[in-house]
Amino acid sequence: MARRISLNAFDMTTPSHQSPGLWRHPENRADTYNTIGYWTDLAKTLEKGTFDALFLADVLGVYDVYKNSSAPALLDADQVPLNDPFLQISAMAAVTRNLGFAVTSALTYEQPYALARKFSTLDHLTDGRIGWNVVTSYLESAARNLGMSRQLDHDARYDLADEFMEVVYKLWEGSWDDGAVVKDRARGVYTDPSKVHPINHHGRYFDVPGIHLSEPSAQRTPAIFQAGASPRGRTFGAAHAEGIFLNAIRPEITRRSTDATRDALEEAGRPRDASKFYALVTAVVADSDAEAERLHREYRSYSSREGALTFYGGWSGLDLSRYASDEELKYLDTNAARSALSIFTTADPSRSWTPNAIADYLGIGGIGPVLVGSPETVADEIERWVDVAGLDGINLAYAITPGSFEQFADLVVPELRKRGRVWDKYQGSTLREYLSGEGNTRVADDHPAAAYRGAFAGGPSAAGAAATDTPDAVLARG
Repeated sequence: MARRISLNAFDMTTPSHQSPGLWRHPENRADTYNTIGYWTDLAKTLEKGTFDALFLADVLGVYDVYKNSSAPALLDADQVPLNDPFLQISAMAAVTRNLGFAVTSALTYEQPYALARKFSTLDHLTDGRIGWNVVTSYLESAARNLGMSRQLDHDARYDLADEFMEVVYKLWEGSWDDGAVVKDRARGVYTDPSKVHPINHHGRYFDVPGIHLSEPSAQRTPAIFQAGASPRGRTFGAAHAEGIFLNAIRPEITRRSTDATRDALEEAGRPRDASKFYALVTAVVADSDAEAERLHREYRSYSSREGALTFYGGWSGLDLSRYASDEELKYLDTNAARSALSIFTTADPSRSWTPNAIADYLGIGGIGPVLVGSPETVADEIERWVDVAGLDGINLAYAITPGSFEQFADLVVPELRKRGRVWDKYQGSTLREYLSGEGNTRVADDHPAAAYRGAFAGGPSAAGAAATDTPDAVLARG
């Protein structure tokens, strides 16, 4: 039997996410991103299509590399204006029962103590449907506006990330024992203090001596996603990720990356299938191939060349306005998102990549492929990508929203269901179950977070009491 294809939708709290200029299309409602109705309607559409999750992208900072200015991004609404991606999740959870939510947060500019509480809160409010896309950020503008003269070097950001993850795992998995919350109304005991423990973390980047503020949620640790494709990013992902997102141009080339990362999973002591792999894909679908091609041409007529180069400048750290439009580009090592640069200049050496070629390619859907055709044609291509590239699913971006998502849910999902490639109904109820199978709500035993499961039991408690103290004994001492 063919493997299930996991479906995630890809969106961002901004008028222009991956298709620069298409906010101008008369049927695009991306400019309503700052209304709660946009998000609740989208969530219901995706749940109807049995999508595993809505994946919310984010950046801290603006794309100001192209022409050394933020003006091009502002003119074209290229991921600015931009709202906080966390705040609409509770509303979407309230109108759905199964859809998961994976939200991006750059740990480089967060504190683990505070961020751990935010994710625990969302895991409670979604009944275990929350995931975290762990990123280290890549924009110099983010660093400057958050009190740094420049961002940390690429690999140093991952060194910080490793310790950050250690801290949040201690908080989520180890600080509160199972059974710490007793809710004993008769004795007036909500939590047994002897079963809540300070983590006493003192490291290179963080000092977190205390207890986690939130009681354990359904998943404890949110489902962990990651998108780094550099050697250091791949090592980090192999250690921590339960889902890995890839930028891809051709499935044969993408297979090299999935195989290499599965090798890295084994080197990290985890099974080769411990993480699911998803490629960014945009679909333009209609009742017939001819109508889909016509629609694609219509969309392309709205695409912004300046917007595409603005996006690329932010992703790669390279200002293509300094190059002739037909100048062939070679790989340069930068301190930004190395995968965005290398995917053009090294990952597909069969092509000559110029600024014009990159702008044309990025016009719709960002770095990922654009699949155009009837439901049968698009389903064929999705199956080919999944099977050839060794993927587990796709991360579906939009040309226009909600139209692209509605077209996919109404036309492509039924075709994939007919082929047995997507489920008819959800199996399990938590996001981790969608990744790892029904019944697997907690992190796997081979995941690094599991090492802190009960790690502080028997040690110092929140009340400074001996681990053998009962709630009554603690209360008696006052």
